[in-house]
Amino acid sequence: MNHSLGMAIETLVAILLMLTIVYCVTLNKRLTRLKADEHSLKAVIGELITATEIAERAIGGLKLAVRDVNENLGSQLAAATQMSEQLYQQLGEADNVVGRLSKIAIAARPVTNPETVAAPAAKPSSAKAVAAAAEAFSERRRSNGLAA
Repeated sequence: MNHSLGMAIETLVAILLMLTIVYCVTLNKRLTRLKADEHSLKAVIGELITATEIAERAIGGLKLAVRDVNENLGSQLAAATQMSEQLYQQLGEADNVVGRLSKIAIAARPVTNPETVAAPAAKPSSAKAVAAAAEAFSERRRSNGLAA
């Protein structure tokens, strides 16, 4: 029996060794795949680092561009506001000049018809009439020697 017990133990050890070898081969294949995945993961990490650096540089460039545009727009906005105020003032002055010119044109019309004297003078209906009256008044002043 001693001999069969030794043979059984040797057989069991041989089977266990074969299972260990199969397990080691399987583990070796998994480790090889893991190593390959590690290399691809390192490549992906390298690409991510490169992309991150590029993005950081782009963000820095965008920040500079935004700062420049903000300064430029701020100055342009201030200039536009100032120009708008000047135009508003000039429009008010132009309204005053047009009003005075229309009064001058109405006062400068010669009275030839008695009906015109009784009826109040009509205001010019368009800007062309006002311009024509202003030009006529200017020519009259020049002909009298009053213009500079």
